Amino acid sequence: MSMILFASIVRVRDGLPLSASTDFYYAQEFLECRRQLKTLAQRLAQHPGRGCAESCDFFIYFSSSGDVACMAICSRQCPAAMAFCFLEALWWDFIASYDTTCIGLASRPYAFLEFDSVIQKTKWHFNHMSSSQMKSGLEKIQEELEFQPPAVLSLEDTDVANGMLNGHTPVHSEPAPNLRMKPVTALGVLSLVLNIMCAALNLIRGVHLAEHSLQVAQEEVGNILAFFIPSVACIVQCYLYLFYSPARTLKVLLMLASICLGNAYLHGLRNTWQILFHVGVAFLSSYQILTRQLQERQSDYGV
Repeated sequence: MSMILFASIVRVRDGLPLSASTDFYYAQEFLECRRQLKTLAQRLAQHPGRGCAESCDFFIYFSSSGDVACMAICSRQCPAAMAFCFLEALWWDFIASYDTTCIGLASRPYAFLEFDSVIQKTKWHFNHMSSSQMKSGLEKIQEELEFQPPAVLSLEDTDVANGMLNGHTPVHSEPAPNLRMKPVTALGVLSLVLNIMCAALNLIRGVHLAEHSLQVAQEEVGNILAFFIPSVACIVQCYLYLFYSPARTLKVLLMLASICLGNAYLHGLRNTWQILFHVGVAFLSSYQILTRQLQERQSDYGV
């Protein structure tokens, strides 16, 4: 019998369900447990990063970080370490699949229902793997749970009883995991070097033009800005390539547009080959940024 029965991804600040597994059990106890999970989801912002609650013949587990939480309904036979391994794997997959801006702007329930295929695959792996296959992952999570026990919540009917903890479990907020990018490639290093070169060239030309234009008509101001703005955009592109940032695609497009428009404005001060070089570097850098994704979660849990 499966130990992980249902999983849901929710937004922490308001409990909005973002995705969920679509296979349902129609036993009355399970449906009641789902109603309690929904109520608990609306109060996650009041609770620590990890917790569990007993409901009828099931356990509800949740794990949250940032504005995304993963929740699961498990059978009594499911070890807590296995449940939290499953939730952590889901969290990483979801964060790697969707931009934080899209998550924040979601306005309707289950806006990312297509993620169900990933939930099903992950759930199947955890339900059918042996303990030996998950040994390293389970041991790691077990150590974390011993050091920082999950909150144990008391459910009363369909409401969380004032968010109180049973016993004296300390309440700690978990820091968000470090979002690591995939390794830098040789082409990526080349794009960084060329970007820095373009930024330096733009900056030098802009400063030089500004020094000789202090008493010239204001039409020169546009040329100066057309050097300085692409210079800043090149530096931002370097940052976007090296570090993870929310709404990366939007930022990349804005930087690319700034560089292209700036060079188009400078057509009289630069020849065609110079403009093509700067624009080409911008496109290369944009491509490298968009293709360098978050590093996949290490397969400690066999998923």
